[in-house]
Amino acid sequence: MKPQLAQQAKTVGDVAPGPFASFVRFVVCGGGIGVLSSGAVALLADAMPWAVANAVITVASTVLCTELHALFTFGTGKRAGWRQHWQSAGSATAAYAVTSLAVLILHLVQSSPGMLTEQVVYLSASGLAGTGRFLVLRLFVFAGGRSGGQDQDRKQGQDRNRDRVFARKTAGARRRVVSVPTRLPNRVLTPAAFAVGS
Repeated sequence: MKPQLAQQAKTVGDVAPGPFASFVRFVVCGGGIGVLSSGAVALLADAMPWAVANAVITVASTVLCTELHALFTFGTGKRAGWRQHWQSAGSATAAYAVTSLAVLILHLVQSSPGMLTEQVVYLSASGLAGTGRFLVLRLFVFAGGRSGGQDQDRKQGQDRNRDRVFARKTAGARRRVVSVPTRLPNRVLTPAAFAVGS
């Protein structure tokens, strides 16, 4: 009985979160790493061109975020594979283009904007791009992991039903009717049927 309870508990834990819960997790993971990334980009931009610093931080943060999104945000129950990393990189490239374009436009409008202004523009563009990324990741990149988990739950349910049917059949097969002659001294009576269970 204990293995079935453990298996049921595991199945309940593997259920993928709904859209709202996924979005909250996406904001916490992606937003938290995004805020850290914006600070890292600002620090690296002192040593190299801003676009290069943004590219380096975007690559590092995308790899980290993809792993977190696979395990936590979308509840696939496993680490991201190469396909998810490449697809996530595609959506991150689009986000990189949006943030770079926003900061480029800011620098065209103001020749030397302050760090605070630059951060506001960068984070606003990141928020817009992040919303688009969430939709792409949920609907395309990690959609197979969620349905795969549901398929696995369905398969486990079918396996349990098959096990129950097999148990009923084997229990029925163990009971057999045996015909045993009844003997009295010097006389044989008609056979009597006795149900014998094992």
